[in-house]
Amino acid sequence: MTITTIRKAELVQEHGRATDDTGSPEVQIAILTERINNLTDHFQSNHKDNHSRRGLLMMVNKRRTLLAYLKKVDEARYGNLIKKLGLRK
Repeated sequence: MTITTIRKAELVQEHGRATDDTGSPEVQIAILTERINNLTDHFQSNHKDNHSRRGLLMMVNKRRTLLAYLKKVDEARYGNLIKKLGLRK
């Protein structure tokens, strides 16, 4: 359900604006998306896990607010991130 430090470092390197950038909205959204995808797979076999479902909903809401912020600040960065992560259709 959690992501490894190696995978997190890969996401930071891929989506970060600098080499050790962990605070930018792009990196935070990418990490949240990875965790959301892992939890979604977890629910395929554990459909009664309501405690994790609450955590999933909180992560989705956090990602939504970060995406709204990024869209408000810089629409081009928002569009590039959406395409990279494949969030909107």
